[in-house]
Amino acid sequence: MDWNERFGDESYHYGEAPATFVKTHMRHLGDAARVLTIAEGEGRNAVWLAAQGYRVTAVEPTEAGRRKALDLAARHAVSIEWRAEDLAEFAWPDEAFDAALGCFFQFAGPEFRARILVGLGRSVRPGGQVFLHGFSTRQMANSSGGPRVEAQLWTVPMILASFPGWQVIRAEDHDAILDEGQGHAGLAALIDVIVKKPA
Repeated sequence: MDWNERFGDESYHYGEAPATFVKTHMRHLGDAARVLTIAEGEGRNAVWLAAQGYRVTAVEPTEAGRRKALDLAARHAVSIEWRAEDLAEFAWPDEAFDAALGCFFQFAGPEFRARILVGLGRSVRPGGQVFLHGFSTRQMANSSGGPRVEAQLWTVPMILASFPGWQVIRAEDHDAILDEGQGHAGLAALIDVIVKKPA
């Protein structure tokens, strides 16, 4: 997948609004919370998070994504720290954030996904939270988005295995109707996981 090409036109492939999961579950992180968001694409989640008053660091390697995200941020009068880095080479910080978000990073196969999940966990402080939202393995039966590669889809146990000893706040495999631009539209099988790092 050439993500620069996917993000290259003027429309926002997954829309300009945040994922419903983000809007529902990341509203009350605390004043000026430090938030990391990865595989940020065209910036829809990062911009909404910044609009909540959070200090947002977004990681996304594509130039097209960066351009559109910063344009979206300017239109919403917010600022984002943008890290134009590939997650395969990203130096995960130690306990630098209050929360970390991984939303639909389903380009990653099992080994890479495991490394990303460990990195997200490493990046949050004790008592911080990791928020994960993506397609279930059941999504193979739907045409609303996501890869047609089952190994890149998720199950709840698969995700939780990377967070032993963490408090599980939410862990759900459920169906919903997506209306997120041309990229995510229609009935979808989704995984939501929220975990809290031991203090």
